[in-house]
Amino acid sequence: MSFRTDSSSAWHTLTDKAALAQLKSNAGGLTPEEVANRLQHYGPNKLPQAQPPSLLKRVFRQLNNLLIIVLIIAACITALMGHWLDFYVIMLVVVVNTVVGFVQEGKAERALNAIKHMLAPNATVLRNGQRSLIAADQLVPGDIVLLAAGDKIPADLRLLQTKNLHIQEAILTGESVAVEKNSETQKLTTELAERRCMAYSGTLITSGHAKALVVETGQRTEIGRISGLMTEVNELTTPLLQQMTRFSRWLTGIILMFAAMIYAYGTSIQGTSATEMFIIVVGLAVATIPEGLPAILTITLAIGVQRMAGQKAIIRRLPVVETLGAVSVICSDKTGTLTRNEMTVTSIVTGEDLIHVTGVGYAPDGEFYTAENVIEIENLPTVEWLLKAAALCNDASLSLVEAEWKTTGDPMEVALLTAAYKADFVVDDLHKHYPRQDVIPFDAEHRFMATLHHDHDGHDFIFVKGAPERLLADCQWQQDANGENKPLAITYWHQQLDKLAASGRRVLAVAMKPANAGQQELNFGDLKQDLVLLGLLGLMDPPREEAIIAIKAAHAAGIQVKMITGDHAATASAIAGQLALTNSEQVMTGNELNELDDETLRQKVETISVFARTSPEHKLRLVSALQANQHVVAMTGDGVNDAPALKRADVGIAMGRSGTEAAKEASEMVLMDDNFASIVRAVREGRTVYDNLKKAILFLLPINGGESLSIIVAVFAGLTLPITPIQILWVNMVSSVALAMVLAFEPSEEGSMQRQPRNRSEKILSGLLLWRITFVSLLFSIGIYGIYLWSQVQGASVEESRTYAVNTLVMMEVFYLFNVRCLHVASWSIRQWFTSKMAFISLGLVMLLQLAFTYLATMQQLFATEAISLFYWIVILGIGIALYLILEVEKAIRRALTGRNITQLSTSNG
Repeated sequence: MSFRTDSSSAWHTLTDKAALAQLKSNAGGLTPEEVANRLQHYGPNKLPQAQPPSLLKRVFRQLNNLLIIVLIIAACITALMGHWLDFYVIMLVVVVNTVVGFVQEGKAERALNAIKHMLAPNATVLRNGQRSLIAADQLVPGDIVLLAAGDKIPADLRLLQTKNLHIQEAILTGESVAVEKNSETQKLTTELAERRCMAYSGTLITSGHAKALVVETGQRTEIGRISGLMTEVNELTTPLLQQMTRFSRWLTGIILMFAAMIYAYGTSIQGTSATEMFIIVVGLAVATIPEGLPAILTITLAIGVQRMAGQKAIIRRLPVVETLGAVSVICSDKTGTLTRNEMTVTSIVTGEDLIHVTGVGYAPDGEFYTAENVIEIENLPTVEWLLKAAALCNDASLSLVEAEWKTTGDPMEVALLTAAYKADFVVDDLHKHYPRQDVIPFDAEHRFMATLHHDHDGHDFIFVKGAPERLLADCQWQQDANGENKPLAITYWHQQLDKLAASGRRVLAVAMKPANAGQQELNFGDLKQDLVLLGLLGLMDPPREEAIIAIKAAHAAGIQVKMITGDHAATASAIAGQLALTNSEQVMTGNELNELDDETLRQKVETISVFARTSPEHKLRLVSALQANQHVVAMTGDGVNDAPALKRADVGIAMGRSGTEAAKEASEMVLMDDNFASIVRAVREGRTVYDNLKKAILFLLPINGGESLSIIVAVFAGLTLPITPIQILWVNMVSSVALAMVLAFEPSEEGSMQRQPRNRSEKILSGLLLWRITFVSLLFSIGIYGIYLWSQVQGASVEESRTYAVNTLVMMEVFYLFNVRCLHVASWSIRQWFTSKMAFISLGLVMLLQLAFTYLATMQQLFATEAISLFYWIVILGIGIALYLILEVEKAIRRALTGRNITQLSTSNG
């Protein structure tokens, strides 16, 4: 059974009769039998739901880490060998990491479900000539739908009859103003935003009514097509996770290599039993693996999430916090993101003057000025009448409710009311003084609105506003600066119209004429003569002032900003110029983009900052091209049309107030204040998180390195292990984590937003960091083995010597922490030591835990420790101080040699 041909996707090219014939329908609608057959053939008018991952899958996702897998294998083998205490402790580490990751993981993907909610729940149809209300999911191609103002479009429709129909399509096209619709056919190449004879599922009727033919339902609609794009989009792994994966593989390879070498050496050369050597190898693995790193990583990211929440940026996926710090390009939608999504009168053109209007949005705060100076409207009778006419020939409303300006009606009409308020007119008083008698509503055919008014002094007026081309054709006169009429200078007005249009303004013309005394009705004949043009109004959706500042800050941080919008090229260019985007005068449209192959697009996307008349596929392709150029891309948006690109981007950023649920669910971050400036603050926080993560790695790895070297030395020298595997786990999961947490709270580095973004392929460990880790690991190993051997010479038992070694390790961690916190300056000043309250809280906690580890009978039994005397505490303290002084000297030498700090080097060194 078939109802369509291969041309079914080009419904805008077919006449209404051809569309009806192709779907074998008629103006009276389908019969119940035809509906049943088609419902079976096409299925219900709804979108498929995404299946969330199962609980078991989410758990296994936390275990998909090489370092964790190594620990699990080690735990299983120790269990087989009967070393149950080691097994329980190692598995406790695994469980803790799994639980933390599971709890912190973001919600399951719900983008498809969110798009599903964009569909209308009900629809009014004609079936068998009878009008009825049905559930929208029961619509089929060929149905006849009746539409009225306020309706949500229930499917993709070919309009058959329209009356004053305007549809808000911002969720699909980015167009900030409702689009005028009609039933006239259009060319095949007409872009979606220009298809006046089509209405698309999920969009909203703002005025008028229509009769339309259902042509596509469910997944075949434009929203359904976007839903399909969402399922095809592969989300990229964040730069941090990529780096951590590489780091895990690298570290795992080293651990296994050394473990195999030591096992072979011990069993074959030294003659140690296989069981004993395996316990030693497990100890080496436990010592080398930074078990606390996943927890520190999660905690650092979680703290970043909390800080960003305070800046009105809500993070939905934890790793994205750090990804923000690597962002090199921000691709932004225009409407409602870079602009306010509030139309504003910015220019008034009269027969003699060009008047600029300040202020943005619907708040009536602003002034009027010419090139020379600020002006008072009462001194310009023509402008005074123009603003009165614009406010009276108007069906919108603007009122102050609880300190916020509330609006109803068309955004362009609201903008006219705002302009009148700026001129100190009180709109309610105008309506009382000039009550309306009659109206010719705006219609797509005549493209103007006219109203009839009288005042209480016996005067009658007709006010008209509408499309400039129409009113310029109907007016015979224009007013001069003194309010006198003179013949219309048609060439002058067309020049002014072209200038406004070229600057990206939408233009309305306003005219008036005296009415007949006592006239009660208004008809088209009244507008055929003596119509006087008052002037032109230039309107635009102005850029957010904070967005201009934020873009400047982004450029200073080496971040490109690109505007990708569905709006007109001229409008996009004008806004881009005001935002100070790079190369704002060069605009690429969607049609031009279609002509480029992927390689050419990769080249063009580096130099072009403004893309207009774009579709969801265009946005997706642009993001992919930038990523192919090794950029880390953030994409902002608020409409359904933005959702695929939001999902594909490294960081999808949705608007919290104006954004659709589909955009929010496809994104990783939501701006609760819809403020573009919040993105730049989030980038700063992301860079801080990455710096702090590097500090944590630089803190933890030398500790593990020192522990590992101690075990390796013991094996090759044929000596007893200075620290047991279970004692190493205690240090790594308790004291090391408690101290490393301090680094998660460190503030932003000075100048963090004046450096270039790091490369997404940058290694997590630079050459300088590897030197630092190696050097500090050696010092830790000397400290651990030094006190162990010295205490053995003094006659201490193995348990006592190991207790000294563990406490020495922790003491060195404490002093090393204060060194790591201040990588670029000397840290021995009192001011540097006391800049972090968290450091001393953590220090107190660790000291209490170590005292319990050393003196509590239960802990002594569990970890094989012994109580130690005050003398040895003094020795241990001395070792910690010695380590600190050596590292400060090393830092000073390095700083003198390079003139730079380790943080700067670590972010630029690949």
